[in-house]
Amino acid sequence: QVQLVESGGGLVQAGGSLRLSCAASGIIFRINTMGWYRQAPGKQRELVATISSGGNTNYADSVKGRFTLSRDNAKNTVHLQMNSLKPEDTAVYYCNVAKFDAWGQGTQVTVSS
Repeated sequence: QVQLVESGGGLVQAGGSLRLSCAASGIIFRINTMGWYRQAPGKQRELVATISSGGNTNYADSVKGRFTLSRDNAKNTVHLQMNSLKPEDTAVYYCNVAKFDAWGQGTQVTVSS
């Protein structure tokens, strides 16, 4: 089975940084596009960023210039470096493998004013 495990969430003040990680198993990691989504209370889940097998990245307009997505194929892991965090970034962040519609359990990110 496909398994994704997110980690790295927590509480941070506005302007601070956080690094999220997603460890994947059950897939040939290196050939899969990976993504991060987030869901804030009362809102629909939204795409944050994606990274292709070749390392090409795409970001939501709301996080461009602040978030950086990378992958470590040797460790079957993707990382989301989040800088200059804002209260509106508060959400549960989920890792995703699009091809298999697979999701992790999520990690909570809370940004205080």
